[in-house]
Amino acid sequence: MYRCFSLIIFTFLFLLQSYVLAEDYTTLGTYGDWQSMYWNTEEGLICSIISEPIKEEGKYSKRGQVYAQIAKNKGSKELGVVYFEAGYSFKEKSKVSVNIDSKHTFNLVTDKQVAWTSTTDDDNLLIKYMKLGTKMVVKGVSSRGTNTIDTYSLKGFIAAYKAMNKICK
Repeated sequence: MYRCFSLIIFTFLFLLQSYVLAEDYTTLGTYGDWQSMYWNTEEGLICSIISEPIKEEGKYSKRGQVYAQIAKNKGSKELGVVYFEAGYSFKEKSKVSVNIDSKHTFNLVTDKQVAWTSTTDDDNLLIKYMKLGTKMVVKGVSSRGTNTIDTYSLKGFIAAYKAMNKICK
């Protein structure tokens, strides 16, 4: 129940990210290719790290903002909720694959423009491999059938994650 509630809150907040973050967030710093931040909501303090792809591939004519993000509520025992904003609507009932250093692959579920793991255990494992990795490749398919490949650097991930966890223990 808590995970479902968290995903609903995070999805809502981050679909409205430009407004929410433009007004109320506090930056903890930029660490390599990742930024760490937090902000207050009516539900409490939320912390996050975020990164944009270093490379975007696909035959699309128009695409919105693309990013990877981990968010967590202060006091949560979870390591964080990992999700990806694609900048387009995913093909209905499609899966998104995330590969860390060509060694560890995860299949994520999709809803509109967001993809995330289906369990807390998968989030924890994905975060573990992100800490150990150097490159993350995310593959998805848009509602129009366009294949995309987004490559993220994991440089600075550990430092950004630690900064987030200092605030949201």
